[in-house]
Amino acid sequence: MLSEVYNGEIKYMQILDENGNVDASLFPNDLDDSKIIQMYEYMNFARAVDAKLLSMQRQGRAVTYAPLLGEEATQVGSAMAMRPNDFFVPSFRQHAVYLMRGLPLEKHFIYWRGFEEGGAIPKEVRGLPVIVPVGSQVPHAVGLAYAQKYKKTGSAVLVYVGDGGTSEGDFYEGINFAGVFKLPLVVIIENNQWAISLPRKMQTAAQTLAQKGIAVGIDSIQVDGNDVFAVYKATKDAIETSREKPTIIECITYRMSLHTTSDDPTKYREDAEVEVWKQKDPINRLKKYLYSRNLWDDNKENSMKEEQSKTIEDAVKKAEEFKPDPKSMFEHVYSFVPEVLKEEYDESISENFWQG
Repeated sequence: MLSEVYNGEIKYMQILDENGNVDASLFPNDLDDSKIIQMYEYMNFARAVDAKLLSMQRQGRAVTYAPLLGEEATQVGSAMAMRPNDFFVPSFRQHAVYLMRGLPLEKHFIYWRGFEEGGAIPKEVRGLPVIVPVGSQVPHAVGLAYAQKYKKTGSAVLVYVGDGGTSEGDFYEGINFAGVFKLPLVVIIENNQWAISLPRKMQTAAQTLAQKGIAVGIDSIQVDGNDVFAVYKATKDAIETSREKPTIIECITYRMSLHTTSDDPTKYREDAEVEVWKQKDPINRLKKYLYSRNLWDDNKENSMKEEQSKTIEDAVKKAEEFKPDPKSMFEHVYSFVPEVLKEEYDESISENFWQG
């Protein structure tokens, strides 16, 4: 005898299309005009900060950097949906999320200039430091979510992972644990189509990345990751139900720039592919929407860019005037300093390590 024991589906959501048109039936009720303008300003600000850091790295003024160009809607939409008491766990490209959660801009530049102090995230930001090992942030987020449930704080935890990260064992183990214990976890899969030089089609035979949640009993949805409204709605809905269950949100977006500044994407992808995705640019489509509703104009655009440029230059100046303390490499790693680290610190002092 053969009988069907399970039949699942993954829905795809888009609210704002590439021409700036919206599906009114899905439009979030709480998104007023001022909030939408704020989204647009943050997306532009994140892109401007990104361009500045890329330029600084090429000039030898910053370390290896992972640009976010093209992924602004996924980050701004999800961060906008977060409540003040929620937490986020990044990978290494969530620059816009940090800025929206209140990380001082000069601290962001200090980190990417290679100084430890920049990685000490202020408590009020409610985010973890940059996490580079692919997929390892998911168990971290699961542990944080478990703590929120155990303490009954009501806080949700957003964790960001790329398409490549969903192929890691850490990802599967994390979402399985979250599903079993019904943790307040929201997994944002930032599917930008490339894991360094490996295309999405080589990551998995699954038709979607979202459907990986089906195997562990987690509700999942796929959204247009270049549609800031869809990302916002999906994340807000997931946060609202996070007390009862976790959610996976696959955001279909595109990495229009380098994987990192040590990468050359021209060696593994065609320019024609990039051009196709440029037509889906998340900032341009929101700009079309704002102009069509007379919420924005060229004067506001120019004023915004001038103000943002000044803010960025002021932050860079502060970051480049910053004097690092070598002792910081021993701090902010553990909640207490273990004996082995104390021994290394004492040895560095006795050998005048700071001087040379």
